[in-house]
Amino acid sequence: MDEHANHDVLIEGVLNGEWRATARAISIVEDLRPGRVEILARLYLAGRSSSVCGITGPSGAGKSTLVDALASRYRDADERVGIVCVDPTSPFSGGALLGDRIRMNEIVVDPGVFIRSMATRGSRGGLGRAAREVISIVEATGTERVIVETVGVGQIELDIAEAADTVVVVLVPESGDGIQAMKAGLMEIGDVFVVNKADRDGADGLLIEIESVLALRTGQEWSPPVLTTIASQGQGIEELAEAIDTHRQWLVSSGEGERRRRHRIVSYVKEIVLDALATGLWEEGGYSDKLDESLQEIMAGRKDPFSAAEEIVSASRMLESLNMDTD
Repeated sequence: MDEHANHDVLIEGVLNGEWRATARAISIVEDLRPGRVEILARLYLAGRSSSVCGITGPSGAGKSTLVDALASRYRDADERVGIVCVDPTSPFSGGALLGDRIRMNEIVVDPGVFIRSMATRGSRGGLGRAAREVISIVEATGTERVIVETVGVGQIELDIAEAADTVVVVLVPESGDGIQAMKAGLMEIGDVFVVNKADRDGADGLLIEIESVLALRTGQEWSPPVLTTIASQGQGIEELAEAIDTHRQWLVSSGEGERRRRHRIVSYVKEIVLDALATGLWEEGGYSDKLDESLQEIMAGRKDPFSAAEEIVSASRMLESLNMDTD
């Protein structure tokens, strides 16, 4: 069987909701293997979409437990669930640093749940293009719900707003969590706020703090609800699921969902174009050789990386100018 025929079988498997085919398709996309673009393009044209919910917030907020409980609630309603855990990259293997099956105990054996850990791989902002592509593959299975969980490291918390329909910000009543949320910009991207581990001291104070900050937000039609949960005991999960659905309904009725979709498509296409241009320019211009010429000087401390980069940029401009003159 040739490679194209193999991709036909794989794509059919994804569209039929087969988790094994889904995992294989994701591996091809993550590893940038041949057939990646064909698989993504054909799955995109299937036109399937899910309710995509991002769960973000500082480390230690109990996000994995919350995802576990939320997914169980969806399974009780007979909805299939895809979970994408975006973790920091391991400096040794390049893979996801945290294991999905270690963190989610209740749903890992459920045949109606698909779980995939992804490494950020140092992409700009954290939640890279590969993560958005993985989400689109999971959506193509016909899964009703896709939950994207981030580990809560750096800019990745903000980038989730680019990929999700609804962003749930999870905080806990430990000292400084509210301040951390404000500094990280989470207050601007959250559609729903959750104070998890609400049986701990300080929960009421954090709730008031969040509501006070949200009251200062202006120019926004949606008023984010602030909920309390004890995810380890399943408390507040039904209210959270209802809040997510209410926000999704608002996205449709207000037209905000369509606006976000347009923005997401423009951002994605621009990223594809810029990657293609950069790769093509680098390979066709022979700039790898030019970098090699400067490498020893950089390593010896006789030249800085910025000067070397400027020389390559200047060479590309000169080449472009010569090509225009020839035309």
